[in-house]
Amino acid sequence: MDEPDILARTRAYVHDTFLYMRPGFALADRDRLLQRGVIDSMGVMELIGFLRSEFGVVVADEDITEQNLGTLADIARYVAAKHRNGGPARS
Repeated sequence: MDEPDILARTRAYVHDTFLYMRPGFALADRDRLLQRGVIDSMGVMELIGFLRSEFGVVVADEDITEQNLGTLADIARYVAAKHRNGGPARS
């Protein structure tokens, strides 16, 4: 699974789930999701559920960081790395 595919699928999920009531909201791949008000702490949990169901990635507690989940680009990089480092479902 490559980063562009992960990025596209995650972008679509974020727009459909969190931005459906804000159709004109412009979100760049490197915009901070929390800082831009796209998601809150509950949204992070929903996003983690999406990563598990869509990509088979189990996000360990210690991996719930801005570095891994802060932007769409960070998420794509994190998920791709999880797949490269021993398969999709790792904790």
